[in-house]
Amino acid sequence: MADLRIKIGSLLFKNPVMMASGTCGYGSEFDDFIDIEQLGGIIVKGTTLEPREGNPCPRMAETASGMLNAVGLQNKGIDYFVKNIYPHLSQYGTNVIVNVNGNTVEEYTELAGRLTDLVAIPAIELNISCPNVKRGGMIFGTNPDAAREVIASVRKAYHKTLIVKLSPNVTDITEFARISAGEGADAVSLINTLVGMAIDAKTMKPRLSTITGGLSGPAIKPVALRMVWQAAKAVTIPVIGIGGIMNAEDALEFIMAGATGVQVGTASFIEPRTAINVISGIESFLEARGFASVSEITGIINRN
Repeated sequence: MADLRIKIGSLLFKNPVMMASGTCGYGSEFDDFIDIEQLGGIIVKGTTLEPREGNPCPRMAETASGMLNAVGLQNKGIDYFVKNIYPHLSQYGTNVIVNVNGNTVEEYTELAGRLTDLVAIPAIELNISCPNVKRGGMIFGTNPDAAREVIASVRKAYHKTLIVKLSPNVTDITEFARISAGEGADAVSLINTLVGMAIDAKTMKPRLSTITGGLSGPAIKPVALRMVWQAAKAVTIPVIGIGGIMNAEDALEFIMAGATGVQVGTASFIEPRTAINVISGIESFLEARGFASVSEITGIINRN
């Protein structure tokens, strides 16, 4: 059998397939459909210091080849997470990663510090696609100085595997990949959602309460693939590919472009077993082509 194991920082994954933040809840939502422990890992929904109600409905809308969401990081905060969610997560025999969010550098840093002591959480995914309230709502992940500041601060507070999730809403994704690597990130994951909107022509109103939201699904895959390819060439740390992965072939494209690992997101809403099917599909491809390990095809398009 082909070796599907990958390594990110000091963290080992049994295979390169993870479920993306915001699409698998806290894992328990999928327990009736799949064996979570077959996955390389899960990235649980965005967590903040204080509870958040999220945005008012409607906050999800289907679009051509994708969907828009404006959930607004609804969660009950870190205290509730530690007391009520963590005990269940700690039972999973796979890598459980927490997606971390904040409105200030201080919030990000405090939250990361709180998560350091949780033994069953070996890594965090730092979501820098959040507004910096101290700088007039500017997004951390679209300003080089703000990105550098928050990553450096979190790196000092968090001593386990640090993955930085990059926003695609920038001019040059390689700049932010390099900043992440330079400030000590163990990996980058990309892309987060693209900004989009939808209008209901019948009611003549936006389909989302916030008017704009994050676009995900197959519609963004070509953009995501291009950015993953660029980032993988720009840095030596692992790149995790996200964006429109619906099947094993999609995942293989990201790996061939340079992704060490991949995350399945929107597809799980359509077919909860997608991530499991992607794992078996990657393995079948490698065995049929005579590859001994997944690492043999990582970034292969740049070696041809």
